Amino acid sequence: MMKDLKPYMLSIFCCFCYAGYNLVSKVSLDEGMSRYVLVVYAHAFGTLATAVLAFLFERKNESKINVPVLKNIFFLGLLGAVLGRTLFFAGLEYTSSTFASAMANIIPSITFILAVLFRIEKLEISKPSAQAKIAGTLVALAGATLTTVYKGIVVISLHHHLRKNPTTAGTSKVFLDGDWLKGSLMLFISYLSAAAFFILQTWTIKKYPAPITLTSLTCLAGTLLAAIMAAILDHKPSVWRLYWNITLLAPIYSGIVVFGLTAYVQILVIREKGPVFVTAFRPLSTVIVAILGLLILGEQLHLGEILGSILIVVGLYAIMWAKEYEKRRAILQIVVSDRGNDINPEK
Repeated sequence: MMKDLKPYMLSIFCCFCYAGYNLVSKVSLDEGMSRYVLVVYAHAFGTLATAVLAFLFERKNESKINVPVLKNIFFLGLLGAVLGRTLFFAGLEYTSSTFASAMANIIPSITFILAVLFRIEKLEISKPSAQAKIAGTLVALAGATLTTVYKGIVVISLHHHLRKNPTTAGTSKVFLDGDWLKGSLMLFISYLSAAAFFILQTWTIKKYPAPITLTSLTCLAGTLLAAIMAAILDHKPSVWRLYWNITLLAPIYSGIVVFGLTAYVQILVIREKGPVFVTAFRPLSTVIVAILGLLILGEQLHLGEILGSILIVVGLYAIMWAKEYEKRRAILQIVVSDRGNDINPEK
């Protein structure tokens, strides 16, 4: 049972890490930290953390790094750091952490489409599992959209506001605000890059089966590429200075917890379940961000957030059911081939 539950528990753990990542990053950017510098420092901390783990646990790794693997690592750094994280931070500046987390629910849909296009996932519309995957992603996306654009009446309130986020008040006007539209476009491109990152990561781990070392090399490539980008776009030396506040916590948390630990955990799950399984859990981050906002920041919980969260859970369950259904059918097919035609796989 624990072996079967392990991928689910690790994926849920990643959702909590991403929820904290959204909140910490938003606060640091609001305090004036450069998005380019944040990407560089975060990937640098991630490189150091995973390099230590790789030295401890993968010293006897016999996998060879060849030219195709190096090429993939370069593009992983490009997709993860330059396009993914930089545009995510840019979009986060124009929107809010809750909106960014809600919009992240398009990642499972994009990953599923890319996985089908690159023949990582099989899609046969006539089969119930394929229909459940499509319906689940659409329902989860609808729930995230509802959470974002509709507030409704206040259902839960702790009657104290530890910190008021001015950007959340304008969430319902996302389609009328130019900054929100700009931020939404940046977030969309960022999440498109993230989906492509998962697909490329799936191919690379098959060629180089050393997940911790691969994570460290990916962070190193992201550090170098992001440093070049920061040197070109942000020339002020003062932006590189770190203080004993959120500007130091944000890159440490992003680098060690998200780019390092979470990226490694995702590789473990991808090796066992595939990229679509990992991204299917991302909608849970929206629910977690809403709860953390209620408990930590003292924000109010509205009807739209509750209804959207219910839809997200329903969509997630549909995708998980489809994956489990396909797994059971594959096992039955093996049993049928071993025993002959005395078992009907449809039953």
